[in-house]
Amino acid sequence: MSTTPPVLAAELAQAWADIQRHHTELPDLAAPESLIGESSSACGHELSFERLLHEAVHGIAAARGVRDTSRAGRYHNRRFLAIAEELGLDHPEEPHPSSGFSLVTLTPEAKRRYRPTIERLQRALKAHTVATATDTARSFRGPAARHGSSGGGVRVKAVCDCGRNVRVVPSVLAQAPIMCGGCGKPFRIPEVVGAGMS
Repeated sequence: MSTTPPVLAAELAQAWADIQRHHTELPDLAAPESLIGESSSACGHELSFERLLHEAVHGIAAARGVRDTSRAGRYHNRRFLAIAEELGLDHPEEPHPSSGFSLVTLTPEAKRRYRPTIERLQRALKAHTVATATDTARSFRGPAARHGSSGGGVRVKAVCDCGRNVRVVPSVLAQAPIMCGGCGKPFRIPEVVGAGMS
């Protein structure tokens, strides 16, 4: 008997809400889908609860008006570190020369606090990996996948009715709508004029 795998974006939103219960000043996550397939060498390469908690540190820093990074967001400073400690993240004694204190890990206490959340998210990540790995024989994933990057494929511009736009992998947008934080409407990939004409 097969079961439908959990929708990863919904599990990311639920995990974010679990973090918010412990840290009420954490803003809402506008587009959990944006974390799927996204990579950043400064914030970690793979999606995991630890990475989500790292992103929550940035969310709280933004809510507090704290500048927690420099060097175009690559270098994580001691202000980032102070908030990371509040959220249950540990760090090396010395900063990394190029990324600062970005290499944070869950403390044993945070692992205990969030254990059910971590387990749920790991199941969803595993199901997502299985679901997206099954079509590799006949699918083109773009240069990022060919060269081993975790970039997730070629991004296109998606727009909303109020004029805002984001770059997104089309398969991510196909999984569930990405809602605009400005107007509340979904982002969509505009149709190319003349497409489908022979």
